[in-house]
Amino acid sequence: MARIKKADKNLKVKQLLRGMEKSDADSFTETQRKALEKSITTQDWRKHSVDFRPTLVLPFLPWNFYIVLLAGRNKRDLLPAERFIAFTMLLLVTFIMGLIIVGCAFLLIYLLKSWMGIDLFPNESLGIWDEFKSLF
Repeated sequence: MARIKKADKNLKVKQLLRGMEKSDADSFTETQRKALEKSITTQDWRKHSVDFRPTLVLPFLPWNFYIVLLAGRNKRDLLPAERFIAFTMLLLVTFIMGLIIVGCAFLLIYLLKSWMGIDLFPNESLGIWDEFKSLF
C-alpha cells in the first residue's frame, strides 16, 4: 500500500478544519491538530486477509473502473437484518454442501455396487458404471 504523503495529511486536516466555524478551528492547538492528523490517517481498517483491487481500463472511454474484493474478519456489530441474512446464508450453504456430500456418497455407493456386480434391477442401468470404466 502506498504511504500517505505529509502534504496529503495536512490537506485532510485543513479540509476538516475548513468545515468548522472559524473560531472553533482556530481553537485547536498544534498538539490537537497532530492528533487529528493521526486519527484521520490511521488505516487499521484497511487490513484485510484478501485485498484485491484491480483497475479496468476500457479503450475509448474517459473513465476507469475498479473492482474490489475484500475478505477478512468482521469487527463490527451486525444489524438484526444483517444477522438474519448471515444466518440464512449459513443455512443455505450448509444445505447445498449437504446435498453435494449426499450426492457424492450415493455415487460412490452406486459405483461400489456396480464394481461388485450387484444388479438390483435386471437389464436396467444408469450408465454411470460404463462411463466410469471407459475413463480408466
